[in-house]
Amino acid sequence: MKSKKGLMVLASLTVFVWTLAAQPVVTGVSMARRAGTRIVDIDYTLSGEEAIVTLGVTVGGVALPTNKVTAISGAAGQIVAPGTHSIAWDTAADGVELNTTAAKAVLSVWATTDPPPVLVIDMGSGASASEYPVTYYAGVDALPYGGLANYIYRLNLIVMRRINAGTFMMGAPPGVQITLTKDFYAGVFEITQRQWAQVTGEPTRSNFLDRETQACRPVEQLSFNSIRGTEAQGGWGWPTNTGVYSESFVGRLRVRTGLDMLDLPTEAQWEYACRAGTTTTFNDGNAAATLDAPHDLTNQWLNALGRYRYNGGYVNEGSTAPGTTVPPAYGTHFAGMYQPNGWGLYDMHGNVYELCLDWWSPTLNVGNGIDPTGPDRGASETITKRGGAYSSTASSCTSAFRINEGTSQANTYVGMRLFMTLP
Repeated sequence: MKSKKGLMVLASLTVFVWTLAAQPVVTGVSMARRAGTRIVDIDYTLSGEEAIVTLGVTVGGVALPTNKVTAISGAAGQIVAPGTHSIAWDTAADGVELNTTAAKAVLSVWATTDPPPVLVIDMGSGASASEYPVTYYAGVDALPYGGLANYIYRLNLIVMRRINAGTFMMGAPPGVQITLTKDFYAGVFEITQRQWAQVTGEPTRSNFLDRETQACRPVEQLSFNSIRGTEAQGGWGWPTNTGVYSESFVGRLRVRTGLDMLDLPTEAQWEYACRAGTTTTFNDGNAAATLDAPHDLTNQWLNALGRYRYNGGYVNEGSTAPGTTVPPAYGTHFAGMYQPNGWGLYDMHGNVYELCLDWWSPTLNVGNGIDPTGPDRGASETITKRGGAYSSTASSCTSAFRINEGTSQANTYVGMRLFMTLP
């Protein structure tokens, strides 16, 4: 071994690069351990266009679990410009020993127009921050801090999964064929009370104020106006434009992340993401699920998928609405505590209704069925909402159920999920 620039170069470590596209590309990769530490530095040169680089490691030709390569910093998971860059990997923090000649670093290069499957927004610096870091990951297993089970992803971080474009049948059977031509990111969880407060600086906006549980419950009492802005503030331009008020929740996120397409979903995006390839009543793909009496009340298929009226949504077996301080067993539930759908999204059924971009139409308004944006602003001036809520019966929580909400209404059963359409 020989010393170079304060590093101890490990002859036992070899490196190769996996490039996902012809351009941009990575060359000149080196891997070295800092003397006297278990931190490994990976240097590389990016040429061509700016890109996102993610790190993986193999040992003996077998990939280390991605949850063992999470304690990384530097030029990984972020958009980097052409030039020479470094990644630091703390193997001790990940509990990994590299005493083998078969260890290899794997750098994956992603064009900014074709980013990695997972996006995370860090709002830990709070409402006064001018910038929120954005980090990309090759999968949810690559998330640091132990992954989605860590409550930090319901508090200071927003996790979004990339959903591939495709075709599906929208609405109740027989449905209408819809084609979405653009990939998009969808929030893994509904926006929580803490996440809302981190962005807006507002006091807790919720009907559920139990101190031990409120931060991780979905935020509710939201209106379309508070999420995007009023008509006078420029928040009602959809579908003509995507503009929002800069001081709205979405507006602040856009400014602080540089992600100009963060928004509510279209109604078609929401249902496509909810169904996750299924055509059944609920998104678990179980064709046996039914809403026939008495299953609109106590529904054995929905019980595992989300919080609704008859599995804890209402106090005293659904007879009364919960008060302002309720224990965790009642009202909304912690985000992400029920079974996710096939694409890893939680609480698409129940917990809180999720507002969409589309202005309301009593029937599906999908035009030619390609990337529908809903009707132009109608006389009712109400917005579509989806998914049902903690207070809903099972029939209001299906993949196809739809209803409307006034733009200024802020009910205790209405919240939101963040989406972002890709170019």
